[in-house]
Amino acid sequence: MVKRLQAVYCISERRTCRALGFPRSTHRHVGVRNGRAELRIRLRDLAASRVRYGYRRLHTLLKREGW
Repeated sequence: MVKRLQAVYCISERRTCRALGFPRSTHRHVGVRNGRAELRIRLRDLAASRVRYGYRRLHTLLKREGW
């Protein structure tokens, strides 16, 4: 949306974002996904089976399993 408005009105990115009330950092952010899907799945499984465990205990369990 920002790029389109920039092209139509020939204004800067900063000015377009300010007019829309849209943070420039959000507009420029490029998400990077970590490729460790197996680890995320295992962590979710552990968290589901041990609901009362916190992140520290889950981390210890994952370390014991070799992650």
